[in-house]
Amino acid sequence: MDAHPESETTQQVLTVSELTARVKSLLEDSFPDVWVGGEISEVSRPRSGHLYLTLKDENSQIRAVVWRNTASSLRFDIEEGLEVICRGDIDVYAPRGSYQLVIRQIEPKGIGALQLAFRRLHTKLTKEGLFDEAHKKPLPRFPRKIALVTSPSGAAVRDFLEVLSRRWPDVAVLVIPTRVQGNGAAEEIANAIRLAHRVDPLPDVMVVTRGGGSLEDLWSFNEEVVVREIFSSKIPVVSAVGHEIDVTLADFVADVRALTPTEAAERVLPDVQDVRGRLGEFAQRLLGLLHRQASQGRLQLDGLAERRVLKRPFERLLDLARRLDDLEQRSLLAIRGKSSQARDRLAALAGRLNSLSPLAVLGRGYSITTRTLDGQPVDSADRLTVGEKIASKLAHGEVISQVEQIHIEE
Repeated sequence: MDAHPESETTQQVLTVSELTARVKSLLEDSFPDVWVGGEISEVSRPRSGHLYLTLKDENSQIRAVVWRNTASSLRFDIEEGLEVICRGDIDVYAPRGSYQLVIRQIEPKGIGALQLAFRRLHTKLTKEGLFDEAHKKPLPRFPRKIALVTSPSGAAVRDFLEVLSRRWPDVAVLVIPTRVQGNGAAEEIANAIRLAHRVDPLPDVMVVTRGGGSLEDLWSFNEEVVVREIFSSKIPVVSAVGHEIDVTLADFVADVRALTPTEAAERVLPDVQDVRGRLGEFAQRLLGLLHRQASQGRLQLDGLAERRVLKRPFERLLDLARRLDDLEQRSLLAIRGKSSQARDRLAALAGRLNSLSPLAVLGRGYSITTRTLDGQPVDSADRLTVGEKIASKLAHGEVISQVEQIHIEE
């Protein structure tokens, strides 16, 4: 009898709290983000602002809660019998040992499914950087050729061309027809965008557009193939899909989003009347600037005309001529003074030189004797021999003599 209880005591025994804690950890960790579709029933709205409800299908049900901050932002009424798609996480309520779905996001079924696909693809492409502003290309200021990707029978093409004809008639528009809704429309739109790149020369800008419609009608412009084709376009792309409240992934990836086809025409081309008006303003500003510059030029000329050099242009020349004459007179006087001084110095030097000249000595009765044989002057008797002829240079004339005797002083 005691063996069985003893064997049970050897096993680990969990308390209710411990078991609940393990279940709580397992469930909450395994389902941190889950999408659940079902029908709403048993809705409770306490004064706290939270919503308590049950999600059910044919075979099962699960309790759910929408906290007040989420409930206050809902755009539709939570009613019993409404088919919805919910996003949330599993929460275990330990005091009761029950679990529930904490709803973070809830959408009516059908539209909610499309919204779910929209948001998932938006998140994916955002992570890839397809919507980054760095990839946006600027629109040309005055395009000459526009490619229009749209349905040729829709109101969008008529609205676009009508506005375009008023704003800037002299522009070429190439309409590339395509279906804009229904099965296969997304592939046709992508093909039309590729076709625009085969035009030579390339269009300056491309407009992808259609009129308004339901989310299902516009869904082709949320398809990944269209979004990636717009991203890869070498031509700047303007997306104008639906009305102002409609937003598609094509709007996010395009270089410019226009709220309507009409606004697309306004964004692509300026208004010719506005351009003419601005050109007129520029012309007036330019004319005014030229007038001001001309006035300033006249004032400058008048100021120059009042200057003495222009009023009496030869006065400066006459002043310089008079100064030149003065300098000439001063130069002549200086030259004459220097010449007189030079003559006086020359006369003095000549006198001194004359006093040292041998000819002056000869004038006082002396003579210069040279040997006739070699013309060497005779300054000593021992340089002569008896019978040798000598020449004596006098102050006036020369005498040739012959040595008869030689007397050498001791």
